Amino acid sequence: MANMIRGLMALGAVLTVACGATANTGSAVQTTPAGRPAQIEPSGPAEANASDRNEIAAGQEMDVRLQSSLSSETAKVEQRFEATTAVDLMQNGRVLVPAGSVVHGVVSAVKPAGRLADRTGSLTLSFDKMTVRGRDYPIRGMATQVFESGGIREEVGTAGAGAGVGGVIGGLLGGVRGALLGAVIGAGGAIAATDGKDIELPAGTVVRVRLDQNVRLR
Repeated sequence: MANMIRGLMALGAVLTVACGATANTGSAVQTTPAGRPAQIEPSGPAEANASDRNEIAAGQEMDVRLQSSLSSETAKVEQRFEATTAVDLMQNGRVLVPAGSVVHGVVSAVKPAGRLADRTGSLTLSFDKMTVRGRDYPIRGMATQVFESGGIREEVGTAGAGAGVGGVIGGLLGGVRGALLGAVIGAGGAIAATDGKDIELPAGTVVRVRLDQNVRLR
């Protein structure tokens, strides 16, 4: 009888060690390695900040992809441009703003790179309208971050399976290379070069836009 009890105790110890090893393995898989930088690249779909149904709250950030290039060397104040939302904006499990929706912007300030003391070029971009499912909505937004992209041509053919019905725009995860080098965003959303040159934003550049007022969709 004593031998049987000792055997059961030994078996229990083995099972406890095995379970502990399994738990530790699961924890290791889920833990981010120490020192690894936070993921700042655009990803999707995005979730709308807490707000009323069909409303995008002020402070919401959206990633949009420029449809044409912009440069502080050639851009003019009040020049219009367009961008498209890079990922779906979701609200309670449904698509509020589909990927590919057009966001309209304007160059509100521009400073070409000079040849004397101040050689840094800059662009200030404002966003004033968004077209969702054929309807236009006034917005007020400004750039908070810019990301380098491989460009529209590089990303052709990499669309995900859901892209045709408002899924993630193809190439977003594979074609976006991270924060745009040589650029910094200052007060008021001014995008400035850091190397004393003009700021160049090629077509396909992803701009993170923060909405400064609520937007009610119908």
